[in-house]
Amino acid sequence: MRRIQSRFVPLAAFAVLTLAAGCGGLNAGIDKAQACLEAPKIVADLGAEIAKLKDDPQAMEKALDAAAGKLGDLADKAGNTTLKEASDDLAKTLGDINVKNVNDAVDAAQKVAADTAAYLDKVRQACS
Repeated sequence: MRRIQSRFVPLAAFAVLTLAAGCGGLNAGIDKAQACLEAPKIVADLGAEIAKLKDDPQAMEKALDAAAGKLGDLADKAGNTTLKEASDDLAKTLGDINVKNVNDAVDAAQKVAADTAAYLDKVRQACS
């Protein structure tokens, strides 16, 4: 009986490793699917915030920084290179926008609208 047991251990180990490797690919797919759902939500939430904050430059800058942080987190867990790069790029762009006065707020709103539209196009292509 000892001989059967000693052959079973390597076979069981192989099965566990194979299953773990397969689950790694599944997790990447789940991460991609989740990123495909979260990306448009982050952008929509930002758009709604910016529309409300055109007269409050400080609050707008905070909203931009918060969205940049969310996109950075999304990029870290995205299971797709295109999604990661696009999210990182938009996060950097949003983080670099400085809103010091109402005129900057108007310019920021226009820039965000253009950049998020391009981002959503990249997300749509990566998620299809």
